[in-house]
Amino acid sequence: MRTIIRTVAVTCAAAALALFAAGTATAAALRPVDRIDVPRYLGTWHQLAANPAPFNLDCVRDTTARYTQVGDRDVRVENSCTTITGDRRGIVGNARVNGPAELHVSFPSVPGQSAPDGPSNYLVAHIADDYSWALVGDPTRLSGFVLSRTPAVDAARWQEIRQVVEAQGYNSCLMLTSPTSGGRQDLRPLCTV
Repeated sequence: MRTIIRTVAVTCAAAALALFAAGTATAAALRPVDRIDVPRYLGTWHQLAANPAPFNLDCVRDTTARYTQVGDRDVRVENSCTTITGDRRGIVGNARVNGPAELHVSFPSVPGQSAPDGPSNYLVAHIADDYSWALVGDPTRLSGFVLSRTPAVDAARWQEIRQVVEAQGYNSCLMLTSPTSGGRQDLRPLCTV
């Protein structure tokens, strides 16, 4: 129980810092890569690290995103995680392709996020050549997610991830690792990995 309380406290503190940093940042808007191959991007991704956000504070491990093509411009989004109580929680939404590596993600069950059309709020800022991992976020960098096809990566890949995160203008000390079964078990600032 002490570990859970500590995890929640660290997450809340990091979320507050991330909100403060995002509000005072003067960096240019996050830019997407030139293009992604949407069919290659589809499938299941494991969250390895993320900027803390209010909507996922109760997610303590095994956060995943599953993308399935449902039309020329639409992708079904299924996000799920294991919560602090050990239950699985999920939400289903839609991602509308706005550009070569830009999407507008919406969730009909979330007030203020239900419109299927809108400005791009999901930018693929980095994609590995083999599509094994990606960095995604919104133009302001308030959100940021490191996604991987596998729940575990080696130390060299973690260093590559950190370098890319920092090169894309994120503060790696405000982005936290996400515990995964078979991967990292701790929640810690990416800058310390």
